[in-house]
Amino acid sequence: MDARLAGLLRHSREPMLAQLRLSWWRESLGRDSAEWPAGEPLLVALRSWNGQHGALTALVDGWEAMTGPAPLPTQALQAMAQGRGDAFAALAQVLQRDGEIESARRLGSQWSLADVAIRLGNSEERAAASSVAIERREPLPRVSRSLRPLLVLSGLARHNLDRGNTGAAISPAAMLKALRLGLLGF
Repeated sequence: MDARLAGLLRHSREPMLAQLRLSWWRESLGRDSAEWPAGEPLLVALRSWNGQHGALTALVDGWEAMTGPAPLPTQALQAMAQGRGDAFAALAQVLQRDGEIESARRLGSQWSLADVAIRLGNSEERAAASSVAIERREPLPRVSRSLRPLLVLSGLARHNLDRGNTGAAISPAAMLKALRLGLLGF
């Protein structure tokens, strides 16, 4: 879902077009899954969320905050972090990991800030996002095996931020880090 929404922004020449497409997703997620169009594979996959898909509207809101004019204010970066954190928390709830909802939310927020800090094209925005990511950094929480993919995402984004580029994600050190986080959980 996050990758699809990122693609909407990346491929929209005008912020208004991106906002219209995001609005469609927000409205779709707000409806009962029985009302969804059958031709959208992502919505078909979200039917397995058994009615809890509405929580993903926070992710749509986070991406919408990123449609503003450059340079984006810190509030937009924080809205994005909150949206991704809420999406991670929703996944924890869907997976019935109720005791780990806040840990998942923290992982999503930390992943978002580090990921955005590396990927933004505007140097002023990258610097602001890096500052916020470093300021809000905290130890990665321990989570159960079913939530470890979220731990891996957050850990690799942090690794990329520390090295200052997305190419760090394919280094041998990153691969070892991903294996350690995924298998051992720390």
